[in-house]
Amino acid sequence: MTPLALSTIIFAYLLGSVSSAVLICRLLKLPDPRETGSHNPGATNVLRIGGRKAALSVLLCDMLKGTIPVWGGYFLGIDAIILGIVAIAACLGHMYPLFFHFQGGKGVATALGAIAPIGLDLTAMIVITWLVIAFIFRYSSLAALVSVLLAPLYTYLIKPQYTLPVAMLCCLIIFRHHQNIRRLVGGEEPKIGEKRI
Repeated sequence: MTPLALSTIIFAYLLGSVSSAVLICRLLKLPDPRETGSHNPGATNVLRIGGRKAALSVLLCDMLKGTIPVWGGYFLGIDAIILGIVAIAACLGHMYPLFFHFQGGKGVATALGAIAPIGLDLTAMIVITWLVIAFIFRYSSLAALVSVLLAPLYTYLIKPQYTLPVAMLCCLIIFRHHQNIRRLVGGEEPKIGEKRI
């Protein structure tokens, strides 16, 4: 691995470690999302405790944490597999943030942001999948799980050279959702818009 690739991976983790949800909630004088609702510092929990504008701000910032290092690595000529590791590093930063006591979110928005540079068509397919599942079943976690399960297939159909990196990233997201999977099976997972405070 070249020094450039290693530096990009470290940068991705550090950028991912900046918790958008915590900072935006502090700025808007909202409760700490790590201590309120589902205790997950992500856009869905911020939607529950702060409304749509706050949640959208968190969503966009979390996506940029994935997009910036991956897009930067792409323009620096880093190969596809290393770009996958860069994306994973950004998501690991979001999930286990160095600057916020390693209490992070699930990484879905950051993963989507990391995948976005592959193409707008792929991004649109993933977003549409999430929206359809979320609209039908009202579970953000279920929509995320279905989306990441289908993302490698979508990638293979559009740009197959990125299938393995995307699959690696999706495996990480599924692992991070193990508690959500248990709650979904047990019928205890909160639906979108439900207060859980």
